[in-house]
Amino acid sequence: MNKTMKYLNQFLILTSILLFVSGYSVRVNAQTTNSKLPNIVYILADDLGYGDVHCFNPEGKIATPNLDNMAENGILFTDAHTTSAVCSPTRYGILTGRYNWRTTLKSFVLSGYSKSLIKPQRTTIAEMLKKQGYATAYVGKWHLGWDWQLEKADPTKLDKLDYRPEVDFSAPVKNGPATHGFDYSFGFCGSLDMAPYVYIENDVPTMVPTKTTVSVDEKGIWREGLTSDDFEHASVLQDLTDKAVGYINDKANGKSPFFLYFPLPAPHTPILPTTGFLGKSNTNMYGDFVMQVDDVVRQIRETLKKQGIAENTLLVFTSDNGCSPKADYEELAKVDHDPSYVFRGTKADIFEGGHHVPFIVEWPKGARKNSSSDKTICTTDFFATCAELTAYQLADNEAEDSYSMLPLITGESDGDIREYIVHHSLNGSFAIRQGDWKLCFCPGSGGWSYPTPAEIKNENLNLPPMQLYNLKDDIAETNNLIAEYPAKARELKAALKKIILDGRSTPGKPQKNDGMEGWKQIEPIMN
Repeated sequence: MNKTMKYLNQFLILTSILLFVSGYSVRVNAQTTNSKLPNIVYILADDLGYGDVHCFNPEGKIATPNLDNMAENGILFTDAHTTSAVCSPTRYGILTGRYNWRTTLKSFVLSGYSKSLIKPQRTTIAEMLKKQGYATAYVGKWHLGWDWQLEKADPTKLDKLDYRPEVDFSAPVKNGPATHGFDYSFGFCGSLDMAPYVYIENDVPTMVPTKTTVSVDEKGIWREGLTSDDFEHASVLQDLTDKAVGYINDKANGKSPFFLYFPLPAPHTPILPTTGFLGKSNTNMYGDFVMQVDDVVRQIRETLKKQGIAENTLLVFTSDNGCSPKADYEELAKVDHDPSYVFRGTKADIFEGGHHVPFIVEWPKGARKNSSSDKTICTTDFFATCAELTAYQLADNEAEDSYSMLPLITGESDGDIREYIVHHSLNGSFAIRQGDWKLCFCPGSGGWSYPTPAEIKNENLNLPPMQLYNLKDDIAETNNLIAEYPAKARELKAALKKIILDGRSTPGKPQKNDGMEGWKQIEPIMN
C-alpha cells in the first residue's frame, strides 16, 4: 500500500511538472507568435492634399523630407482613395472596413456633440486586433461622435455645428473609444474648429471647461465654444504628438504588439503652425502647417528607431480627404503650388481632388522598399489587410467593403485587389470607378468646387445628371463622355446598385444598410 502510494505521488508530481511545462510552453509560443507580429501605427492627416507631399508631387513647393524618406524606405500608393471627400465618414470606413454611407450618415459630417456613429455591435479594427493579442490605443481627433452626459439638449440638433447643448463634463462619455476596442485613448471629439474644446482621456474629460474661446481669423478660425484650461489650440498638434510618442515608449518593450491609431487635427483649420514653422515653407501658413505635419512623422519614426522597433513596425500615413479651400489655393498658386496636384476639385467634391490622397506604408521587415503601386486601393482596405496579417477570419458582418492590401505591400503580388471602388461627396452624391472609368451620379461637384449644387440651381445650369470620365485619358475630368458611352454608364450603374443593395462589395452573405428609407441620393441609381 505504501509502495503504491509512493508511485502514485511520484506520478502526480511528474504530471504536475509536465502540465506546468506544457502551460509555460504554450505561453512562450503565444508570446513568440505575438512578438513576430508587427506593431502597427496609422497616422491620418486632416485635409492634406495629394499635391502637398513632395514624393507624390515633385513639382510641389512644400518640403516634406520625412514623408519622402518614409516613402524611400517603403511603398507609396499613387491611386489611393478615401471612402468620402470629408472627415467623419472616412474615419468610420477606416475603423470598420465598411463604406460610411451604409450608416445613417448619408451626407455632411458630425459635430463635436454628435452621438456615436459606430454602433456598439459593429466590430472595429481595434477590437479585431485586440482579439489577436494587440494592445490598442487612439490619440488625436476622433470625429466619430460619442455620447456626452447631456443635461439639457434637443437630440434633433446635436449634429448641427452651431448647437450648444448643456453637458456634464465631470461625467465619463459613453460609446467612445473604449467601447470600440481601444485600451487607451486621448483626444477630442470633433475637429479642432468644432466645440467643445475638451480633451478626453480613457473616456473621461481631463478638465471641466470654464471658459469660452473663439477665433475669427480667416485661416486660424475656430467656432465659439467651451474650452478647457489645458486645451490650447496652437499647441494641440504637438501635445497629441507627445502623447503618441509617450505611448510608443511605454509599449515598445511590452510582451504584446501594439496598434496606435493617430488621427491628426492638421493641416485642417485652424491653420496654426507653431513659431518654429512660421515662414519655413516659403509658401503660406498652410504650407508651414504641412511642414509641421511632416515633422510629426519625423518624431514618430525617430521614436520607433530609438526604441529599436522600427524594423517590425508597419507604419501607415495618409489623409482623410483632399485639401480644403481654406488652404487658399489662389495664394499658393502664386508660388506654383497646387494641393490637388493635377486633379479637379478639393475636399468635399466627387472629383478626384476630393478623395484621391497620398498613402505611404513603411515596414522594413516585411514591405517593399523604395517602390510604388498604381493599384486602386481604399482606406477601408486597412481592416482586411490587418486581418490577413494577423490570421483573423472575418465574419460576414465585418469589414464588408475591405480588401487586403497585404500582397501589394509585401510584393507577393502586383495584381488588382478590387474591381470597383465607390466614392462619396459632401452632399451624399455617389461615384463608382472600375479601372479607367468613373461614373458620377451628380451634375456638378457635389461639394464645394464649381459648379456646386447651389450654383447649378441659382444659375439654372443645364448639365447632364451624370458624368462619365476616362481617367487614363482625362485625369482632370474635363470631358464628360456620358453621351458617347451610354452602355458603359449603364454597366457601372448596375454595379453600384448591386453594391448598395447587397450591403457589401466583398464576397459574402448580403448585409443590411442603415437608413434606407428616404435615402434621396440613391434614387438616380435605383431607378
